[in-house]
Amino acid sequence: MVEALFSERGLDVNNGRFCFISDQYYKDFTDEFLMRNKEIVNGVMHDRPCFFVFRDSTTPEIYWLVPISSNYSKYKALYDKKIERYGRCNTIRFGEVLGKQAAFLIQNMCPVTEHYIREVYVDKNGVAIQIDGRIAQDVITNAREVLAITKRGAKVIFPDVNAIHKTLCKQILEQKARINIDT
Repeated sequence: MVEALFSERGLDVNNGRFCFISDQYYKDFTDEFLMRNKEIVNGVMHDRPCFFVFRDSTTPEIYWLVPISSNYSKYKALYDKKIERYGRCNTIRFGEVLGKQAAFLIQNMCPVTEHYIREVYVDKNGVAIQIDGRIAQDVITNAREVLAITKRGAKVIFPDVNAIHKTLCKQILEQKARINIDT
């Protein structure tokens, strides 16, 4: 499904693309630190947040989603505080999306399977949104570093991504077992 969503437009999921996830994800994973799926802007419900997508390095059925925020100044201030305190910050990155500065919130990222990806983020002409490859690579590199730190037990990502990842891996194994039984 994810491959189909992206490939029907000739896209590579590791090349700076974006998506939205289904409400079912929030029902199945009730982690209080997951960024919520809807936002009301001027009285109208909008799909928020939008997520930057990249594939898991060890389990290809899992995708990592990094939420983006247009609230650049808020996250730039947090980033600057982390730089001042720790000398570096790899949990928040910045780049341009649709001509505007955006924050990539690695600290809020979460894993999903294709089952939970609802749609690709497209512009008003139906063209999938993408970012410059250098920004995409920066986000992916920093996200993988943060994941490695998290796997060692440090709490640098707000949602419990290790527990969600473990549950998703279990779902994948169960699905593969059902397919093997059916064939």
